[in-house]
Amino acid sequence: MTSSERTSEREAISFGLEDIDEVLAAMAGEQAVDRPREGELITCRLGLDGEPPETLTLLGARFGVSRDRARQLYTRAVGNMVRQAQNTGVHDLGVFTERYPVGWSDERLVRTLLAETYATDSDIAAQDRAYLKLRLAGHDLQESKRLAGFVFQRIAGWQQKGRWHLLPSQQADEVPAGVWNPWLHRVEWGDGTPAELPAAPARTLDLGDDGRGFVYSEKLGRETTFDTGLQARLFRLLDGSERVETFQEYPVEIGYEIDGGERLHYPTAAVRFTDGRVVLIDVIPLGHTAFHVNRVKSTAGRAYAHAHGWGWLVWTGTDWGVTDLAQHSVAARHENMLRNRLAEGPVDWTELRRYRDDTGIQLLDLAAMVLRHQWRWDRGPFRLSR
Repeated sequence: MTSSERTSEREAISFGLEDIDEVLAAMAGEQAVDRPREGELITCRLGLDGEPPETLTLLGARFGVSRDRARQLYTRAVGNMVRQAQNTGVHDLGVFTERYPVGWSDERLVRTLLAETYATDSDIAAQDRAYLKLRLAGHDLQESKRLAGFVFQRIAGWQQKGRWHLLPSQQADEVPAGVWNPWLHRVEWGDGTPAELPAAPARTLDLGDDGRGFVYSEKLGRETTFDTGLQARLFRLLDGSERVETFQEYPVEIGYEIDGGERLHYPTAAVRFTDGRVVLIDVIPLGHTAFHVNRVKSTAGRAYAHAHGWGWLVWTGTDWGVTDLAQHSVAARHENMLRNRLAEGPVDWTELRRYRDDTGIQLLDLAAMVLRHQWRWDRGPFRLSR
């Protein structure tokens, strides 16, 4: 990822992306009424509920079909959803037409879609998300496929750069000395003697899925796989840092519970530093750290890490950690306004839009308040509650 793309990533953390996903989640929810499997396919593939997008291999395992069959089922589900949206006019598609205008150049559309991909850490489903957004914005079938293909090519291109050892003319990126110093101060440390790192990844089902990227690790002497640009960046920083002795990607399987349902999560990496300390690190994009599902995962990850004498760290890929975001200042009257409203009951997306239009708060302002007051932010559909 280039420096300009990283800048666009920060700029893309906005309510605009949540507007898009909220409309998509509403569409998927309606589809699930008559076609439950189609609604679940779309939600899981695109990550509309706050979970990361799933690879096609994982989708296939979820529904007991092959990867190729999962792709066919997803494609059919999306086609049905787009036709219903265009024929019924139930949903206001203005959020799509304004964000991805038909009159824009290819380069501007692709750049916008890529910035959104990096900001939301949704590389796995970037092509599918791009296609759906463009179709709902009014682009025709072939143009949407073509532009979504460009998005895929750009992402696939930099994914393969991680395999620089296969290209004699390429060199690994240099990692600045001291890059881990500020992040080590953000680690929540456990007590006791650290347990050994696992010898292999715990997440194995979709390690070979062709939607995932590869980055070569000199420390490990092999390729590691990743889902997103943020994960790849973390692996490069770990591999190139003198403070890091070794690491293991997706080292453990951690169970957690959401509203009575059991789920599994694989934190991104376990890292042993040269001073002997071990840290379990999970990559979560900054704008998603306040989602209820991610906070539940972090609670489970922290408990696992501390039980093994490890530290726990949520790495956002920005210069802010979770604690920094929680301390982010919001106008007191705007914060009090929302606190008082939540005392009366939950807030839905329509009401939150009115609140943000009246106050001018930004997405990170909302995330800061959620973290500070321990509110619950559910996504797809949106619901904010105490």
